[in-house]
Amino acid sequence: MPRTIFENIVIQHYAKSSSFEYCQYTTIRFFEILLIEEGSGSLTINGHRVPYAGNQLFIFVPNDMYTFYVDTPTSLSTIKFLNNLFIQPTVGSDRAEVNEWFKKIEIILHSTARTSNIEFRSPTEQNTLLSLFNVICKEYNDSDLQSELIIKNTLHSILHIIARNAGHSSSVEASSQIQEMVNYIHYHIYDAERISNKTIAGEFHIAENYIGQYFKKQMGISLKKYILSHKVKLAETRLKYTDLTLSEIAAELGFTDSSHLDKTFVSYKGIAAGAYRAQQKRVQ
Repeated sequence: MPRTIFENIVIQHYAKSSSFEYCQYTTIRFFEILLIEEGSGSLTINGHRVPYAGNQLFIFVPNDMYTFYVDTPTSLSTIKFLNNLFIQPTVGSDRAEVNEWFKKIEIILHSTARTSNIEFRSPTEQNTLLSLFNVICKEYNDSDLQSELIIKNTLHSILHIIARNAGHSSSVEASSQIQEMVNYIHYHIYDAERISNKTIAGEFHIAENYIGQYFKKQMGISLKKYILSHKVKLAETRLKYTDLTLSEIAAELGFTDSSHLDKTFVSYKGIAAGAYRAQQKRVQ
């Protein structure tokens, strides 16, 4: 299998296991998707004990630590994106592919409480994800298969479905209109038209001249400032975990240029974007 990308992605499957050893990739993992297919027990996630059962999905990022306590034999699959995937040079279609994965991962990270499993909008979404995990695990780990095209497309689909469901919750409070609006903004943050006052107002059946007032009343911050602050968070993630230039980050997030991004970053973070990146490299 061509390894230009996949040397930094680890896909594993465990069938009916009663214990799980400490994972050697934890310290170099940027992002991990853990799908528990069957079994029961609990996970200790960053000191919080969480029960698990079959058909549950958990998300982990750098510095997240988890330990299994198995009650009944457990089958699970994991997809780990290692740090180097986003910081080593990639070109052409590989770079575009990795960048799209990073965008989906960002949506998931900013919409998910990682000490609980992700809830799905429908059983259909959940069953589709289970099927996709089955495909990608077999394709990745079977030496007679290993089609790069199938693995890439399946991985993209998995990330898309998780991102689409990451902000969903069955609770009344979390599924309120303002939370749905925030989730919508996070999901469409790269599309200026989709996050305009007019489009958001139409999407949520609120008068365009009232949408700003409604958002500020509910969130304590104007819609424009919320969108800008979220873009700064995304820029911060890119500066820390990718090798994208300031100009590339500015273009992706809809800033006029790198100077506009830098000034905005200073106003929110108190430090220039380039200086922040250099600072992060020193502590990593």
